Amino acid sequence: MKKALLIIPFFCLILSSCDTLSQVAQTTVKQSANPTSLEMSSGLKQALELGTGKSADQLSAVNGFFGNAAVKILFPPEAQKVEKTLRSIGLGKLADNVVLSLNRAAEDAASQAKPIFVSAIKQMTIQDVTNILLGSQDAATNYFKRTTTQQLTDKFEPIVQASLNKVGATRYYTDAANTYNRVPLVKKVNPDIKNYVTQKAIDGLFVVIAQEELNIRQNLSARTTPLLQKVFGYYDKVKK
Repeated sequence: MKKALLIIPFFCLILSSCDTLSQVAQTTVKQSANPTSLEMSSGLKQALELGTGKSADQLSAVNGFFGNAAVKILFPPEAQKVEKTLRSIGLGKLADNVVLSLNRAAEDAASQAKPIFVSAIKQMTIQDVTNILLGSQDAATNYFKRTTTQQLTDKFEPIVQASLNKVGATRYYTDAANTYNRVPLVKKVNPDIKNYVTQKAIDGLFVVIAQEELNIRQNLSARTTPLLQKVFGYYDKVKK
């Protein structure tokens, strides 16, 4: 009987220890389910490299700008009256050629964006990563706007100019502007189109990057690797 009484506390001690070990194990699993700082950094950078690369590829393809209503480049606002006048006097084909050539120039420029984004991604600090991952739904897009706009401008301008010359856009737009400027009593417009196309090409790039960022934040199927699933699963949990 004494042995039995001694055995009972012993089993209680074992059971108590098992409960404690179980709690510790569960806690460990829960803790390990969260990404480490290294995983967060690697996962976010992986997502951004995929997203920016996809955006650049999409826009640099034929009709990447021209066939996408969200980023298609039209006549500059101050020159839309030029287009209207040209079409009204039977020069619609000239106006069409201008629009097509502006978009072709932007498509040529977009092909050069990838290395600039990759460089910006490599330079991210842990604080940048945290701010982007747990920030607003366009936090990454805003980071790229802040860190790459000047480089994109410097890179795009000569490409846009060369492309405008190659496809005849400079001639088309200059012809359109000069034709319009000969119409009596109209306010003259600037026939130089390079800066406008460069800025619209960069703006369009950021529009598509923002779409890609929103997609990976909201769409589980866009998280195509275990690392992305873990990092953005953590984002989902924290943002609830």
